[in-house]
This record gives sequence, structure tokens and C-alpha cells, in this order.
Amino acid sequence: MIPPFHLAYHVTDLDEARAFYGGVLAAVEGRSTETWVDFDFFGHQLSLHLGEPFKTTNTGKVGDHMVPMPHLGMVLPLDDWRAMADRLTAAGVEFVLPPSVRFEGEPGEQWTMFFRDPSGNPIEIKGFKDFAGIFAKT
Repeated sequence: MIPPFHLAYHVTDLDEARAFYGGVLAAVEGRSTETWVDFDFFGHQLSLHLGEPFKTTNTGKVGDHMVPMPHLGMVLPLDDWRAMADRLTAAGVEFVLPPSVRFEGEPGEQWTMFFRDPSGNPIEIKGFKDFAGIFAKT
């Protein structure tokens, strides 16, 4: 078993965060106070605290795209990734980078999508047919 990571960052509204992370992303809410809420984010602890979100810039060059940096990401099995893309689309989430495949036919072939939470925090969700490709060299 891989130990879970813990990541904490700011959001501007806990109710919006609950609706997005708990509703759209289907993360399970854990402990909370008036100023923060924890989520089980695919087996990892994500703590969202009231405050000013971190500054991001589109400086990450991946293939032909410039993506927001820094960003939170998750890697899912491809079927789960497709289900997540469908949920995000149905919820009307605006994509920074819409669901697409990159490095097709190469080592590390992956499906990806970038979007922002209601506070503007960028998130990338990747999908792999085979997790052995996650660290494949091109």
C-alpha cells in the first residue's frame, strides 16, 4: 500500500468547496471546523482552509499546451477517468484543457484534463490504461 499524502490549501468558500469536492468530484467529507474541511480525495487527505488561494500561472509546458502551475493532480484508471470527465462535463465545469489524450502511441500515453475549483485552484486528472506507464520514459 502506498501511504496517503496530505495536502492543504486555501479556498474562499467552504460551502462551495463542499459542493464541488464532495458533489462533483465525489470526495468523501471528513472532519471539519468553521474554517476548514478535510476530504478523502481518492484515499489521500485533502484539507481545504478558508483563505486566499495560491497564485498560479500558465507556465507548465506539456506537449503543445501551457498548463497552470502549481496544480494538484490525480491519476486514475482510464475507466474512472472517463466517468470523472463525464461528471465534470455534466456539471458544466469549464475546462482549462478539455479531456484529451496526449503522447498517444508513445510510452506514457495518458488522458488528461485540467479545470479549476470554484476558488480558482487548478486540478489535473490523468487517466492511464496501465499504471505501469505512469513513469515510462519517452
